[in-house]
Amino acid sequence: MSNEPQTDANSDALIDAISDLLSPLLNGMEALSYVARHLHPPKLAELVASVREVDPPLRQGLEAFRAQTWPEHLQGFADRMIAAAEAVCLGFDGLREAASVRDGTFQAYRGIRQNAKAFAALYPIATMLPPISRFFLDDAGQLDEALVEKLAMVDSGRENVGVIHIRNEKGADSRSDGPRGGFSMYVPEYYDETIAYPLIMALHGGSGHGRDFLWSWLRDARSRGAIVITPTSLEGTWSLMEPEADSENIARILAFAQEQWNIDPARLLLTGMSDGGTFSYIAGLQSTSPFTHIAPISASFHPMMLEMMDADRIRGLPIYLTHGALDWMFPVDIARTAQQALSAAGADLQYREIADLSHTYPSDENSRILNWLLNEG
Repeated sequence: MSNEPQTDANSDALIDAISDLLSPLLNGMEALSYVARHLHPPKLAELVASVREVDPPLRQGLEAFRAQTWPEHLQGFADRMIAAAEAVCLGFDGLREAASVRDGTFQAYRGIRQNAKAFAALYPIATMLPPISRFFLDDAGQLDEALVEKLAMVDSGRENVGVIHIRNEKGADSRSDGPRGGFSMYVPEYYDETIAYPLIMALHGGSGHGRDFLWSWLRDARSRGAIVITPTSLEGTWSLMEPEADSENIARILAFAQEQWNIDPARLLLTGMSDGGTFSYIAGLQSTSPFTHIAPISASFHPMMLEMMDADRIRGLPIYLTHGALDWMFPVDIARTAQQALSAAGADLQYREIADLSHTYPSDENSRILNWLLNEG
């Protein structure tokens, strides 16, 4: 930190340092997202090798960035850039280590989770630089100049918009988390109380955390104008055998959001990944569920589940079922069984079987799910 006046030469050096770090940082985050989407145990080593050239420029840029003397008013910005870059580097380290050992799949997942730390570090400075703001938009949003300009003009000090965490702290690892059962959420910074916004309640997978899972949906919600809530299960995963506890907590969170923001009562989506997808079945098919749409992803399912549900609730219920043909944890036959059983029960079912998807979150499916939720395609 320095209070010394900045010369033109110093300013040029800082600009160069930002430029030399920002591009490889965003490339690195995209590469980790690519690995996350395409991770499949038999292809792990090949996948890691495909991105081996991505992080060396990032490490070089980070070293030069750290060497600069940042003025006090830019120190917070610099700290966030460094934190994001360090997390991405750790992610690549974890992937390489995972690829070098036998059965390194879960180690690879841990490495990929570093990307959530990078997203969290970078997002608070998104409005400071247009490339960062565009990074936090989906493909269509990046090309929407009116949207980019609207985001650039938002009041950075406005309360109750943007990324919000309520009793949802996360420790360095799952063993050091604080009390669970809180939630994270995103409200578009351009939120207008006269408009009713669709709501996405997105449930993390087993051993996951809502604070991390928020980033699976933020780009799409920011681009399309949706509110996202990502609760954290009360225990290490969702209460699949005794669902009342987590179901009641989710209902309380939803009620809180409905009191605070203008939410479209006809567009309440419950979705989730893996155990979160299974729980979206269990909670969403209950006759008492407040959700209007359900979108389980890579979830487990058994036809006996329907015997415990209200047939009238299932009949006509919009369900968007996504599963990967390569899923090694819950084989795709489970989803095909679900498709048949739910269709027979009268659900308004849309089934998406993705040929190159293993047991990982398909963020590229979010836009289709939103089109379905909003009746836009």
